[in-house]
Amino acid sequence: MKKITIIAGARPNFMKIAPIIHAIREAQDQGAKIDYRLVHTGQHYDEKMSGSFFEQLQIPKPHVNLAAGGGTQAEQTAAIMLKFEKELMANPANLVLVVGDVTSTMACAIVAQKLHTKVAHVEAGIRSHDWSMPEEINRLVTDAITNFFFTTSELANQNLLANGVKPQNIFYVGNTMIDTLLKQRPRFRRPAFWENLGLKEQSYMVMTLHRPGNVDEEENLKILINEIILHSAPYDLVFPVHPRTAKVLERLNIGDKRLHFVEPLGYLEFNYLVERAKAVITDSGGITEETTVMGIPCMTLRDNTERPETITMGTNELLGTDPKAIRPAMEKLLSGNWKSGGIPPLWDGATSPRIIEKILGLNEL
Repeated sequence: MKKITIIAGARPNFMKIAPIIHAIREAQDQGAKIDYRLVHTGQHYDEKMSGSFFEQLQIPKPHVNLAAGGGTQAEQTAAIMLKFEKELMANPANLVLVVGDVTSTMACAIVAQKLHTKVAHVEAGIRSHDWSMPEEINRLVTDAITNFFFTTSELANQNLLANGVKPQNIFYVGNTMIDTLLKQRPRFRRPAFWENLGLKEQSYMVMTLHRPGNVDEEENLKILINEIILHSAPYDLVFPVHPRTAKVLERLNIGDKRLHFVEPLGYLEFNYLVERAKAVITDSGGITEETTVMGIPCMTLRDNTERPETITMGTNELLGTDPKAIRPAMEKLLSGNWKSGGIPPLWDGATSPRIIEKILGLNEL
């Protein structure tokens, strides 16, 4: 029996683990000797940021919640490591499977290796090459101590090979985020505010901003949002506000009749909004993958991306963080000249079964 401990810590993880759990259950139904234990580290502990995802994505309740949220980066990493060490010692596994690039990913990989448990990293090998981002440190550390690497792109494979990873430990399987997107797409549902705001398909743009580089410098954030308002007419702007950003916006007194601040949304409501939008303006990496698959124009307000295939193949464009970049991008969009894009290879909704098939075939476990 192969026993896998699956780690989920923050909102982006839940979209990635849901299809993996579904694939394990399907394999069990077919007689495969595999079992799992789902560990929620509690890194995101706000109900709006995590709780609804379990229900919406049909993920079973975690076997345990370590409740290790809050604090500084170091405090959170330490809390996760202390609690996960006890958890893994009490419930040994053949494999600890971590996903993405949040603090829980790195912390649990370190604990597993020190307890001589092999680690698999889903979404391994992606790189922004920007060490100012906590996520990049998490990626580098996790991949330095991972045994089995499941990748989303050929570029991720090349990054790992350049770091000395053995080719036989790299499995190019595709993107589990897209498994979730394609499975849940028929279930997308209107947000409660849709009618109240008078929204219609293609009548609005969606905004999401949460990275420190965009939201912590208040004057820059104000200029950025005002530029977006100025050059996006006549479209409404729907802005689901991350708790981190909400605190800053309260002080800034930004307002316009086309700008609508709304509460953070569940997965099904948010993607209903994205699928029907004229465009998305974001600094999130994961959203650029979803817009690429749905064919929605996407403007990324960052200086780099760990998902370059969303630009080279998809609908995403990297604008940088200078507010002056907004106007030409909006002109390109509103004149009908945005690229149509395509879908990267293996982003087909069948990544998770490929991962479980590879795990079942690993003789080392």
